[in-house]
Amino acid sequence: MRIFERNKGRCHWSGRIIRPGDEWDVDHVIALINSGENRESNMAPILRGKPHKEKTAQDVAEKSRVYQKRARHVGLFPKPRTKIKSRGFEKAPPQRKASSPVDKWKGF
Repeated sequence: MRIFERNKGRCHWSGRIIRPGDEWDVDHVIALINSGENRESNMAPILRGKPHKEKTAQDVAEKSRVYQKRARHVGLFPKPRTKIKSRGFEKAPPQRKASSPVDKWKGF
């Protein structure tokens, strides 16, 4: 109740007032996976459903970005190699069509 009253009954993600009958949870403002603390000062009410799913998706995406940067810094993921660029193949001559005349040997 202290967390709910401190935020004046508002969802910290959507800013909507939580009304009687609405389902809500207490969420970490800075997620634990992103080095957030498990303290009352880091918790706030959030509506269940779409707001909570969006917040969780953002937290997981942030964790992935941070992990990739740390791994590259340590050298776990080498830089991607660029492909060898070549001249390529010559263009093929245009194919004959069934409706165009076919040039055959006309004799010697």
